[in-house]
Amino acid sequence: MYFGITIMNQILLIEDDKLLGEGLSEYLIQQGFVCKWLTNTLNIETHWYRADLVILDRQLAEVDSITLLPQWLMLKALPVIILTAKIEVEQRIEGLMAGAKDYMVKPFSHQELLARICAQLRPLGDSSVRYQQIEIDVSNRALTDNGSAVELKPKEFQLLLMLVQNQGRVFHREELLNKIWGYQAFPTTRTVDNHILRIRQKLPSIHIETLRGVGYRLVKAS
Repeated sequence: MYFGITIMNQILLIEDDKLLGEGLSEYLIQQGFVCKWLTNTLNIETHWYRADLVILDRQLAEVDSITLLPQWLMLKALPVIILTAKIEVEQRIEGLMAGAKDYMVKPFSHQELLARICAQLRPLGDSSVRYQQIEIDVSNRALTDNGSAVELKPKEFQLLLMLVQNQGRVFHREELLNKIWGYQAFPTTRTVDNHILRIRQKLPSIHIETLRGVGYRLVKAS
């Protein structure tokens, strides 16, 4: 179950332990996030601006990251979850005082981290979105069509939600690949087309228009 995360949630993971970083980034992508994994703080500013939440290893090889956290937060205020091997209360207080929202001590459960991420990203107020007879419960990642439950895979759900929240807007395939799959390069791929096809099969009433050679748009509900 997902607790209020949306398709726009992009996570910046800064972790120099390659085994941990690779495993965690793969897990977050499987859960439907766009995840950018860095092993150091070089060029962090560009990625910081794009993120919705940051997971930050405290003791990077080059620096104690909380010494730089205040200046990064001045670029853009973001929820930051610090990962650390240090269990002392004083260490956790230092991180929170530097601007972090939460703290996790290694080793930790991926499922617990996911719950903490979703708690930070949970929207306020109503998280239900409607399109004609289709109702999308963003908080619980649930969808009904004319009252009947329809199961979508995570990427299908993200893609549909993006279209519903931006009815009438044309999305180029490259933009969808970047925002939903996190692709920085765009090889010839049928990824978007295949996901659109599956959405149409599961939701026959939905009107997703194909713009040949460009991309897709959801026709505005009448």
